[in-house]
Amino acid sequence: MKIRNSIKSAKLRERNCVVVRRRGRLYVINKKQPRYKTRQG
Repeated sequence: MKIRNSIKSAKLRERNCVVVRRRGRLYVINKKQPRYKTRQG
């Protein structure tokens, strides 16, 4: 999982990306393409 400064560019990469907030951190998860998983914070 990559740790990024900005989630916006990660979110726009693929249409199956979903932004989720867990334990005060922002995550981008993608069920179809797990390589797009990222986290911020």
